[in-house]
Amino acid sequence: MELRDRVVIITGGKRIGRIVAQRLADRGADLVLSYRGSKAEADETVTDVEARGRRAIAVAADVSKAADCTALVAAAVTAFGRVDALVNMASVYGSKPLDQLTEADFDRDLAINLKSAFLCAQAAIPVMRRTGGGRIVNFADWLARSGRPAYPGFTSYYVAKAGVIALTESLALELARDQILVNAIAPGPILAPPDMDPKEVAAVANATPVGRWGGEGQIATAVVALLETDFITGETLRVDGGRHLA
Repeated sequence: MELRDRVVIITGGKRIGRIVAQRLADRGADLVLSYRGSKAEADETVTDVEARGRRAIAVAADVSKAADCTALVAAAVTAFGRVDALVNMASVYGSKPLDQLTEADFDRDLAINLKSAFLCAQAAIPVMRRTGGGRIVNFADWLARSGRPAYPGFTSYYVAKAGVIALTESLALELARDQILVNAIAPGPILAPPDMDPKEVAAVANATPVGRWGGEGQIATAVVALLETDFITGETLRVDGGRHLA
C-alpha cells in the first residue's frame, strides 16, 4: 500500500510512537494520534507531523473502551474522510510476582495490551472496507513470539502479548478477502526504560547477539514495511537483534 495521502491511526503514540509517526509523515501519510494522559506529548507529535508538510490530529481516548475506539475512528473520518491503516501501539509493561497479582492487575494488562487492539480494529474495519482495504499492525513481544515466558513476574503481560499474536492471525484470516492485511511486530530490546539501571541496560545489550539496543527507528522501519506490503498477512515479525537466538 502506497502511504502517500493515506490516513493512519496510531494508538499509544509516545516515545517510540512519536518516531513511527514522523517516519510515516515522511512517507506522505496523515496521522491520527490517540492519547490518554499525555496530551502535551501527543501535541508535540502533531507538530512534528505538520512540520513535515502533513496533517495530524490528537484525540483523547481510552482504547480499552469500545466507545472511545469508535469515537477515535469517527474523529479520523471527520478530519480526513477515511482510515487506511491502524497501528495498535497502546501498551503497559510491568512486573508483579504471581502471588501478588490481583484480578484488577490481570484485567488491566489484558484490556490495554490485548483488548484495545481488538476494539480499535473492530471500529476501523468497516471504514477500511468502504475504501477497498487497509492495514492493521499490532504489537506483541519477542518472548511471546518465541513461545517462552523466560522471566518470572510477567504472567498477565505475557498472556496478553501471546493473545495479540493469536488475534493478529485470526483477524488476518477473517479480513484477507477484504484486502485488509493484519500483521504484528514483536519488539525485543529497542529502548531502555528511563528508570533502568545502567548496569542492567548494558547487560541487556550484551545478551543481544548484535550487541546493542535497537532504537526507535528499527520499529519505525518495521511498521512502514508492514503497512506497505501488499501480500504479507498473519505474520508476527520479531525486531529483537537476534535476542531469541541467544
